[in-house]
Amino acid sequence: MIEQQVSCIIVDDEPMALNLVESYVLKTPFLKLEQKCGNAIEALEYINNHKIDLLFLDIQMPDVTGLQLSKMLPKHTKVIFTTAFDEYALEGFKVDAIDYLLKPFNYAEFLAAASKAKEWFTLIKSKDNVVETAVGKEFLFVKSEYKQLKIKLEEVLYFEGLKDYIKIWLKDQPKPVLTLMSLKSLEEELPLQKFMRIHRSFIISLENIEAIERSQVLIKDKRITVSDQYKAKFLAYISNNSLD
Repeated sequence: MIEQQVSCIIVDDEPMALNLVESYVLKTPFLKLEQKCGNAIEALEYINNHKIDLLFLDIQMPDVTGLQLSKMLPKHTKVIFTTAFDEYALEGFKVDAIDYLLKPFNYAEFLAAASKAKEWFTLIKSKDNVVETAVGKEFLFVKSEYKQLKIKLEEVLYFEGLKDYIKIWLKDQPKPVLTLMSLKSLEEELPLQKFMRIHRSFIISLENIEAIERSQVLIKDKRITVSDQYKAKFLAYISNNSLD
């Protein structure tokens, strides 16, 4: 089976940085280098004429910064920021960067970031990931306080893992239902079109998301961080359900 490739360009006004990232790209089998650009204007012109999956993008550049360029990109084009200025890290997540590499970075760090990008594009492009399970399931019975409680899935805001227990947070109930179960076993029982694991300790109801701010999901009065392990899958869901 041929490995899916991610087309990319490198944008940096420093020739040494361009050459270093190029060397990393060339020894990464799933990356396909399309172009190297010394400034954002040159990069934008190339992107407007070619479909590019990924940019390795420096932030601090003259005339047009990497952050400014990132806000001009087509929806399908994603960014991994490369910069020596760590105060820009938070800004990177505001524009849905796949990852952020702080100069000087080594190949292992580069590969980890590139692998996140590969995961993102695999999720977006593979129709196999659209297959849903437990489509018709509307409720679960869970054991709590010596009773089998019927939990309607439409009333669930999110599930919170706590060691060997799960807290089930429901609409209009100030206290959660507590049950002895693992998140992993619960996840297998939930309809994937309605629920998603976004953190080691949280499975959320997608229908009850009120807002997404940076790398956090707001559900009712709870802010839940989307961890790196689950970020690509969650961002793919958001992308597939966003207006162009």
